[in-house]
Formats: sequence, structure tokens, C-alpha cells
Amino acid sequence: MGRSTKTETDILIVGGGVSGVCAAIQAARMEARVLLVEETPWLGGMLTSAGVSAVDGNHLLPSGLWGEFRQALYDYYGGPQAVATGWVSHTLFEPHVGERILRGMVTAQPNIVVCSGFHIINVLKADDRVTGAVFADEQGNHMTVIACVTIEATEFGDVLPLAGCQYRIGREASWETGESQAPAEPDDIIQDLTYVAILKDYGTGSARIIPEPPGYQPEMFDGTCRELSTQPNEHIPDAQQMLNYGRLPNAKYMINWPRCGNDYYLNLVEMSRAERHRAVIIAKNHTLSWIHFVQTQGGFRNLGLAEDEFPTPDRLALIPYIRESRRIIGQYRLTLPDLEHFYDSPRGAFYQNGIAVGDYPLDHHHQQSPRPVDEEYPPIWAFTVPYGCLVPIEIDGLLVAEKSIAVTHYVNGCTRLQPVVMLIGQAAGAAAALCLRTNCQPREINVHRLQQVLLDAGAYLMPFSDTPVTDPDFQVLQKSGVIGLLKGKRIPHTWINETKFLPENQVTQMELEEISSILARQGVQLALEDLTRATRGFTRRHLARWIDQHFDLFNELKTE
Repeated sequence: MGRSTKTETDILIVGGGVSGVCAAIQAARMEARVLLVEETPWLGGMLTSAGVSAVDGNHLLPSGLWGEFRQALYDYYGGPQAVATGWVSHTLFEPHVGERILRGMVTAQPNIVVCSGFHIINVLKADDRVTGAVFADEQGNHMTVIACVTIEATEFGDVLPLAGCQYRIGREASWETGESQAPAEPDDIIQDLTYVAILKDYGTGSARIIPEPPGYQPEMFDGTCRELSTQPNEHIPDAQQMLNYGRLPNAKYMINWPRCGNDYYLNLVEMSRAERHRAVIIAKNHTLSWIHFVQTQGGFRNLGLAEDEFPTPDRLALIPYIRESRRIIGQYRLTLPDLEHFYDSPRGAFYQNGIAVGDYPLDHHHQQSPRPVDEEYPPIWAFTVPYGCLVPIEIDGLLVAEKSIAVTHYVNGCTRLQPVVMLIGQAAGAAAALCLRTNCQPREINVHRLQQVLLDAGAYLMPFSDTPVTDPDFQVLQKSGVIGLLKGKRIPHTWINETKFLPENQVTQMELEEISSILARQGVQLALEDLTRATRGFTRRHLARWIDQHFDLFNELKTE
């Protein structure tokens, strides 16, 4: 029979994935006491435990803790070029190195206590306010945690049903979200998951072929690369390109290959822990089958499962890579029209409440779906996630991070990426700490105050790729952008999206007219001719400085 313990903390974070880790670090830096509970022995979730160590997106937006983590990788490996080893991602690393860095960032904060090996079994509530949670481990021990604020940061959103939150799984209907590309009726289809493996090149003459896994069907991988396709064509990557997609430092390869590869459809979200553990064996065998196929049919006998990565008996990742989980119904649900139009969203200036930035396009994995998925992925802006996406509509004492924030199935395709999730976690940690400082609930937070905390932490509020933290006017340019006084310019690329502030461009008369109109709606009496006279010959940088000198951007001027 196990034992029971009870403890109290300021902030409880359920889930030590990358979002939970960033929430813990930010909250601890704001002097809050944090208890971080993680089921596995590793910290970092999809970045480390799931093995997805090729970072997608935000290469030009080294915001906040994502920027700190990336710099630590640069320092470890020897600079940006040393980690630019793939052909899509700019930052690739060995999962165990990423875990070591994240753990070091956590242990550097004495206010953080990490409890590993525990999973959540219950949520404590007083009326509609979460007051903590109960956890158990495999030995039958129970741990009750009382907390002022709880942050949901699990891979599946497991806190949500226990807390009584409203949430969504799968695809919304177009009539629910205003997304013309969405299906006519909702369904429970989610994105494929992937059980990642790290392969290592053991050198010419070394045979590392694994045994044929249960259920091995080589025809499933027909077309995985040009050389292993019964219908090869120039549009299929060749074998070396396929491997280089996830090429890591030190002669390793991350296997997260969607084309007739190791993506697999399993909707684990509403399963019990025991059911999930049984179900993922199929996904593991699917990945092992792909490896066996490439080794035997592709001639890559020298590539074997890396023995110096994951502390698992089968040498696969500790957990599957979950692309889509439960999603709360929140104070604000980010939809595709928001990202398509950004400054002209049908629902208003959502960006003015932004707390986490991203620049990745809509990227869904549905190749293994049990039903055909016909989705269109229109171009979108680089974006910011509004704070309301982290706040449940009816439940107090709770903030939501990781991939369970209030976005639609479509938008999940760009908000699920590692840097965005890191920044969402950082914002959740900052918000939780502010709740303690100001004795308020998450829904009552002054968003400008939260935004100021994030700016002070070197985090972006707007996705301006040409206003780095090192710019002496970083905060002024970010504030003038998030208030809506000066708007960015969209720079579309083939794969990423980019928005620039263009600080050295001359101010146009149209911009002055718009600023004068905004100021007038705020009750600021400043005639257009007076504004024009005062700012004649200004660049956008000069204008942002001038506005900052004459108005308190986060107090005197309000978002609209």
C-alpha cells in the first residue's frame, strides 16, 4: 500500500513538457514558488522526450525563453551553423542535449521543485475555482497539491475534463468558427502522431539491422523516397534527402518522416493511461517497421537506433509526438480568419492582446487518417496568440498552455510548433505569477501589465522579425505595434511567414492620418496638421519614439 503526502505551493504546473518547463522558469524568475509535476523522467516534452529535436519556425523571432534555449544550443555545439544540419529546420540537436539544457535552466531556479513519475488523477475545486490536484505514481503513492494557480501543460490536456472545462477535440464545423475551409459538420479527426526514433551512423561495415517487428508490412512504405518507390518521380525526395530532413549533429538522424514514413493515426486523447500505453505499441512497431524497411530494402545497414539518446529499453522516444490534444473553449478562440487577415480580422484587433508569436504556416499531418481529409491551407500572416486563448471561459484558478489553448483545429497547425508552445508556456507562467502579485484570477489580469512583464523578459508581442531584443528601441517598437499605431508589413515566403516593422522607412501621410484617427477615438485631441508638423521627416522609428515620449502606450492609450 502506497503512502499519501500533501503539499502547498503558489503555482502548480501539470506537465513538464516544453510549455510547462517555460512556465515554471518564468514564474520562478518572478519569485513565485513552483511545483512542476511530470510523468516521465525527462523534461521538455515534444522537444526532448518525444524526440522532435528539429525546431520548426521562429528562426527570425528568437523571443524570450525560446531565444535563450537556442542560444544555449549555439553555445554547446559551436554556433548557428553547427545546428543548421537539416534542410527544413534551422536548429537541430540531440534530444538528450536539449533535455540537459532545459533541466539546467530549471535547476538554476531555486523556487522550482520538480516531481517526476507522477500522473494526475483528480483536480481539486472550490465551486468553479481550481485549487490544486491529486497525483499518483506507479507504486501507488498519492500526492495532493494545493495551489493558488494551476497551469495545464500536459500532452493531451488531461486536466481539462477533471476540472470541468469545456473543450473540443477534432475538427470544428465551418458554421462554428467562420472558417470556410472547415467541414460542414464537426468530427473527431485529429492530426497523426509520430513515434520518433533517433538513428545513428555506426560507420561503413557495421550492420545494425533490427529484427522484423510484429505486423511488418513493407508495402506501407512504398514511396518513402525515390529509391524505394514502385512509381518514382522527380518530386519524391531521394533517400539521402529523406534522411537529411532530420539530420542532427554527431552523425544522427531524427526519424519524423511524414511521406509513407512513421506518421501513424491514433486518437489517444480520451483514452485512459493504460489504454494509451497499449495503443502506442502499434505506433512504435510502425516506426520500427520503417527502420527495418530502410535498413533492408534501402541498404542503410549501418544506421541503427542510437544507444546514447533515450533511456528506454527499445531506444525509441519516451513518449509519442502528439500534434493535437484537447482544446479549451476559452475567453478568445483563435480562428483561421484571424490569421488570414490579422490587422483586419472580422472580430477586431485580437493582436492587441498578443503574448506569444509564431511564423510557421498551417501544417497538418493527415496522411494516415482513417477517413479522407480534404483540407485547404491558405497563406497566413506571421501571428501573435492573444492572452484570452489561455483562459477557460468558466473556470478560475486555471491557465492552459502547451497545445490545449483555445484555437481551432486549423489554427492548431501553426500554434503547435515548439517555439510557439515555449512562448505560450512562458506567458502562462508570467500570468500565474501576476495573479499572485495582484491577488486576482487569470481572467482579471491587466493584459498590458502582462505584456510589459513579457517585454522585460525579452519576449515579443508582435512578430516583427526586424526589431530584435538587442534593438535599443525594442520595447517602444513592440508597444507601438501591439497598440495598433504602427502596423507591420507582410513579407510572404515559400514556407515561413514574415512581418517586418521597417523602422527606417519614412512615415507616410496615410500612417499619420490613421494615427490621428486612433488618437481621436482615444480622446486625445491632436489635430492632423499638428501631428504632421511635429513629425515631419520622421522615420517609423522616430515616430514610435515620439509617441512614446508624449503618451503612456500601455496606460494612457488603450487597445481598441
